[in-house]
Amino acid sequence: MIDLSTLDLVIIIALFAVILSVGIYVGKKAGKDTAQYFLSGRNMPWWLLGLSMVATTFSTDTPNLVTDIVRTNGVSGNWVWWAFLVTGLLTVFVYAKLWRKSEVKTDIEFYELRYGGKPGKFLRWFRAVYLGVIFNVLAMAGVTLAAIKIGQVMLGLDPITTVLIAGVITVIFSAIGGFKGVVYTDFILFFVAMAGAIGAAIYIVGLPEVGGLEKLIAHENVKDKLNILPDFNDTEMVITLLIIPLAVQWWSSWYPGSEPGGGGYVAQRMLAAKDENHAIGATFFYNIMHYALRPWPWILVALASLIVFPDLASIQEAFPTITEDKLGQDLAYSAMLTMLPSGLLGLVLASLSAAYMSTISTHLNWGASYVVNDFYAQQIKKDATEKELVAVGRITTVILMIISAGIALVLTNALQLFDIILMFGAGTGLIFILRWFWWRINAWTEISAMIASGVISMLIAFTHVGEMLFGEGGVFPAYAKFPFVVFASTLIWLIVTYATQPESKAVLYSFYRKTQPGGPGWKKITSQAKHEDVKIVNTTESWSVPSGILAMLIGCVLIYSTMFTTGYFIYGETTKAIILLGVCIVSAIALIIVWKRIKEKVL
Repeated sequence: MIDLSTLDLVIIIALFAVILSVGIYVGKKAGKDTAQYFLSGRNMPWWLLGLSMVATTFSTDTPNLVTDIVRTNGVSGNWVWWAFLVTGLLTVFVYAKLWRKSEVKTDIEFYELRYGGKPGKFLRWFRAVYLGVIFNVLAMAGVTLAAIKIGQVMLGLDPITTVLIAGVITVIFSAIGGFKGVVYTDFILFFVAMAGAIGAAIYIVGLPEVGGLEKLIAHENVKDKLNILPDFNDTEMVITLLIIPLAVQWWSSWYPGSEPGGGGYVAQRMLAAKDENHAIGATFFYNIMHYALRPWPWILVALASLIVFPDLASIQEAFPTITEDKLGQDLAYSAMLTMLPSGLLGLVLASLSAAYMSTISTHLNWGASYVVNDFYAQQIKKDATEKELVAVGRITTVILMIISAGIALVLTNALQLFDIILMFGAGTGLIFILRWFWWRINAWTEISAMIASGVISMLIAFTHVGEMLFGEGGVFPAYAKFPFVVFASTLIWLIVTYATQPESKAVLYSFYRKTQPGGPGWKKITSQAKHEDVKIVNTTESWSVPSGILAMLIGCVLIYSTMFTTGYFIYGETTKAIILLGVCIVSAIALIIVWKRIKEKVL
């Protein structure tokens, strides 16, 4: 536990005051109607939305998660989330324009645009509850768990006190300000959070116990954790940390903020953009910041923690008040922050508060948008006024916060929750990619995939089936767990797709006419429409997906090489860093050329 100075308290209180002021200021306009409350009138610029996406994913649990990963599997363990860059850039160059063209209020509203009849209606409200409530509160619980651990380690607060303080301030701000309040404050929170993370990393690396960057890199506890790529002599590690994430995970699994084909709060920001161009710009900016520039301050603190707190016993000894159920490797990040001096400590605590509020407020507004627009207005009261819908949104915001806080109180660590969410979304991701470009996907495809991935994941995680299949002496190695869920779920939804009727021509024609997805997967429908003399194809727009995929691949090279360049400069491996810097420059030029071609075709 640390004692906060007057300067620390002033910094923290000033940040809270600014955030609440913004929420109250925009609250009146935000409450005008649901378009304002959830999308801010669809007139947001790319840079503001991009910063908002970055701030949202800069959550309190992210540095804890990264620390857990680095201490457990080394720097290369981060490929479990670095692999989602492929998903992110596919959204940028292929799906962003499609989402903006759809003109839906939420990505869940998409279901009744793409699917028809009772299955489409059911899918819409069920996914609203499934994602907006169940998955959403799990994600928020992970963020709140991190806040609880920070409160325990740094301030000596018990979990309930932390939840009450952090939750009440955030929920008031979120309920009043709506989406505009979230985005405007994200702009401030981004800079506060970045300053805190970078400042903490610089100071901690310079601590006498750590001895500076050179001694950190050379330390016995750290040397075997530094590889950015896993050790290729360790086959199981390579398969687990690199091959599965890059070959299977990115396209097959649903995870908040990294949905294949776009979705969730990323889609919410694309839908709030001024136009397609701004939607694309926002998501590209987000992916550069999220993967290329932001991880290294957290990684450095995680590596330094291996010197100061080499194991869990050392953390427990230093912080005896930590409860047994909250003790985990992720605590090391908060433990290191207790060593910061006055002023910087206040900035870092303010930055962590900023990260918490940004992420939770986004999840609350996003989840409430599902409940209001896709459940309440569709199933409970179809003639509800805009004022009533906004009121329901504010009540939902409070309820979601209470549920997520309750779950956070029983969780142990961030990586535990990450793995649970990843498993439950396994096998559904491919549908989210294909539903735009293959006419045969129907509502039953998604329903069966959801049920299959959920049931199979629960059987593996909570019954003896998982032990028999993947335990010691089991049928398959442990790393095959995730691919198994993907394969089984995919097989089931493919069978269901061909065993059920396709969507009606009216639904398919309407969807194609509005979004213009193009491609060979729609050839049967466009030919049919042409034969019936029904105009659904916009002849002024050519198919840009092949160019989009090329841009995605080049973008991956650009961002990964930027990330590697930064790492190798930090490690003092200058030759590798300079070579990769050259790769960055060449790939950036190539991406500009390809992007110009895409703009000529589409925009």
